[in-house]
Amino acid sequence: MSADRVCRVALPAPLHQLFDYLPPADVAEPAIGARVRVPFGPRRQAVGVVLEIAEKSLLPRARLKRIGEALDAAPLLPEKLLSLLRWAADYYHHPVGEVIAAALPTLLRQGRAPEAAHVTVWRATSAGLQALADGRLARVPARRRLLAALRDASDGLEADALGAISARWSEAIKKLQAEGYVSAHPRDCLRAPSADPQMPPPLNTAQRDAITSIAAADGFQGFLLHGVTGSGKTEVYLGAIEAVLARGRQALVLVPEIGLTPQLVGRFARRFRAPLAVLHSGLTDTERLCAWTMAREGKAPIVIGTRSAVFAPLKNIGLIVVDEEHDGSYKQQEGFRYSARDVAVMRAAREKIPVVLGSATPALESLYNVRQGNYRELTLPERTGAAGFPLVQLVDLRRQKAHDSLSPRLVEAIRARLERGEQSLLFLNRRGFAPAWMCHDCGWVAPCQRCDARLTFHQLHKKLLCHHCGAEQAIPETCPACAGTELRALGAGTERVEQALAKFFPMARTERIDRDSTRAKGMLEEKIRRAHAGEADILVGTQMLSKGHDFPNVTLVGVLDADQGLYGADFRAPERLFQQVLQVAGRAGRADKPGEVLIQTWHPEHPIFAALARHDFNGFADYALAERQEAGYPPYAHLALLRAESPNSGAALHFLRAAHAAAARLKAEGVTLHDPVPAPMEKRAGRYRAQLLAQSAKRAALHGFLDRWLEKLAAMPQARRVRWSLDVDPQDMY
Repeated sequence: MSADRVCRVALPAPLHQLFDYLPPADVAEPAIGARVRVPFGPRRQAVGVVLEIAEKSLLPRARLKRIGEALDAAPLLPEKLLSLLRWAADYYHHPVGEVIAAALPTLLRQGRAPEAAHVTVWRATSAGLQALADGRLARVPARRRLLAALRDASDGLEADALGAISARWSEAIKKLQAEGYVSAHPRDCLRAPSADPQMPPPLNTAQRDAITSIAAADGFQGFLLHGVTGSGKTEVYLGAIEAVLARGRQALVLVPEIGLTPQLVGRFARRFRAPLAVLHSGLTDTERLCAWTMAREGKAPIVIGTRSAVFAPLKNIGLIVVDEEHDGSYKQQEGFRYSARDVAVMRAAREKIPVVLGSATPALESLYNVRQGNYRELTLPERTGAAGFPLVQLVDLRRQKAHDSLSPRLVEAIRARLERGEQSLLFLNRRGFAPAWMCHDCGWVAPCQRCDARLTFHQLHKKLLCHHCGAEQAIPETCPACAGTELRALGAGTERVEQALAKFFPMARTERIDRDSTRAKGMLEEKIRRAHAGEADILVGTQMLSKGHDFPNVTLVGVLDADQGLYGADFRAPERLFQQVLQVAGRAGRADKPGEVLIQTWHPEHPIFAALARHDFNGFADYALAERQEAGYPPYAHLALLRAESPNSGAALHFLRAAHAAAARLKAEGVTLHDPVPAPMEKRAGRYRAQLLAQSAKRAALHGFLDRWLEKLAAMPQARRVRWSLDVDPQDMY
């Protein structure tokens, strides 16, 4: 390295710049893509990544500090992935150092070596098998269940598998270990391949054609796999991945939420003689580093993960699959606000490989890309086997009085399923017992002191809880407004429905599945297991139930309050409502058991419900896209939302008005800047929020404007008095 050359380093700091450092003394020049440890500030050390080697710095050499340590002898991040991260930083207008940090496991950000450490598995000992046979654990069912599972798993089980069996597995396994009934062993972090892979089921013509098309793709090609619920999209993924593995390449599969990962991992593991790596936020730091390293070294032919796995450094990537591509969980809502689906498409384009976006209810942007010729649509129009579509019927709540959200017609339909030994699934996207606690003397409703929101009554814990900031409050005995004592719960949440079901059907086994009932690790998997094992007659829950879970014995789906998303302020509200209801309706019925869907609504004449009754997603999409085009909303325009918040009332709006004035001076052609407004929920967690929308029919014009505007914003004195962020392609207008 010449005497004047400097290393330009990306550091995890909220600054849109690289930092110049002198190379380390008496060692080789760090490679681009390698990590270095550098002095940053008066007393701090930071770990960053070298992005450029410059011939000289614009700063005087005497002011430059020297790199303290080169942590990698070779690039940690491959060139194409590094290029993708720099593109993402530019596109989302986010500091590149923070973007790169978001793509790395925690231990690598701290300077640890990229090594494949081991994870722990537990196995039953001979003493444990004897104790099980002798019935010594009869009085401790959790321990007995865990030991029985270990008896049946000759290779042992790791933490996530044990968590699916018992939510309190950790405490139970320690006691079993102390008794000498189980032993712990280190094991490679990859999911073991199947010793006897399952043969694929017979495929229909549409499935075979889809697999053939994906396997034949030469270079980049975007595919929208549009298959109705129960049409066998996963079999298409498996077939396409099989072709990729046969060529010695790796596949990356993205799922929207952790809850879907075990189900998909199990299905993949049973199918392939190939180890799998799993990447999601529920892993320990060691597990995540191990899986990341295995992907990087090419030792994990299949990588399955949630949003951030889109940045996994697969050594020889050959295919990307984005399951449930319409799901809003793919958009990061804090910090680096990227869309994993959109980044996946860009990554596939840069890697020159196919990407498959799968959904029964595709995002309107994806359908638009098909119509523009950017993606190729592969359709699966029929359910697999002999399964027909469930019969969708509307329950007019103007004519049927519902008790605790259960209409007489729905109650009778549930009763009929119980008599036939079939399961029912009830969907209500509102957890808690009741969404409000009200005084029936004066009309006072319990508010959150930190948000512009009502407190939700939770019967189980006998408290009022804010679902926006988490604030808790004791239930008042008298009304603080009028001193009245007629305080009651208003409306219904999943807890109240669960209680009502117990009154209607005291002998039925009801399983509630929502965020409150699945907080403990492994509890969601345990509840899903009970449903599959026939240990539950009625499932009641929130949107967690609508996402990809297959319940073969569910023949009735009840949508309790379909009107929730009908008239939302967000222009995407009708699309989300349609997607959510159609997805949950798809849980009803399979081959030998026809399904029925009852949708309770006060507005049965609304065109959305007519399209739902016909299972007509394309008809709804035509209607919704025409509305979007007329209003100038995506996909016919591009948006960026500038958000600001402050504990001081008025400060956020004051900053945004100054930002609006600065934008007006830039005279951006083709960009419309709306007036600053308070957020729909202005006060949240004690902070006042406001927003400003920028809109343009041309993406390039919008981004050119944003580049210049952000420079002005960073220099404004008002910017230091608020917390502000820019959201490119926002999914939530709140």
